[in-house]
Amino acid sequence: MRMVPLCAVALLAGCRGPLSTLEPNGPAAAVIALLWWAMLIGAGLITLLVLALVWRGFARRADDGPGEGFWIRGMGLGFTLSILVLVVGAGIRTGERIQPHPDPGVLRVEAIARQWEWRFRQPGPGGALIETLGRLHIPAGRPVDVVIRSEDVIHAFWVPQLAGKMDAVPGRDNLLRIQADRPGVYQGRSAEFSGTGFAGMLFEVLAWEGDTPPPFTDKDAEGARAE
Repeated sequence: MRMVPLCAVALLAGCRGPLSTLEPNGPAAAVIALLWWAMLIGAGLITLLVLALVWRGFARRADDGPGEGFWIRGMGLGFTLSILVLVVGAGIRTGERIQPHPDPGVLRVEAIARQWEWRFRQPGPGGALIETLGRLHIPAGRPVDVVIRSEDVIHAFWVPQLAGKMDAVPGRDNLLRIQADRPGVYQGRSAEFSGTGFAGMLFEVLAWEGDTPPPFTDKDAEGARAE
């Protein structure tokens, strides 16, 4: 029993960190986190019901309380279906809210994946198109559409604190809307195994405050070019 608190601490520690989906900093990430909690609570309630039914089956006498029909149809089937309907409904609602609906006022950037790096094309100071390696700059508090593509194999663009995962598929452009509620640095990575360098296919999203992007640093310019 002494190990139970230690195991609980270890499990809870895994819920924090720059790659945690349970510390959302954007609207889409918040909806996904809410869905996660809804699924966890729903699964927990169903598990408790199953355990209660098992206990009831062993503990009751033949003439004790309602018959099998009540427990099987009323509780086992009715309760479980109610939870599933709620979870499926939450999932449909989540999908609708995180879809990037057309909006001409939304800033658009590009994310190009290849083994094993990410390159980003975004407006820089003065509106010039800047290409950076491993760093994406976005304004805080504004939605940004990321056009995701791959030059070789399938990769996956994932910034857990800002949005869900989106695949980068060769020959196809996928669109993901992200938003950072506040300025900061958010960690991202490829979430699709793509070979020996997959573990190092990391990047950062820098959310800046204000209407004008700050000057790009030497780190941004490393291996990148201005167009």
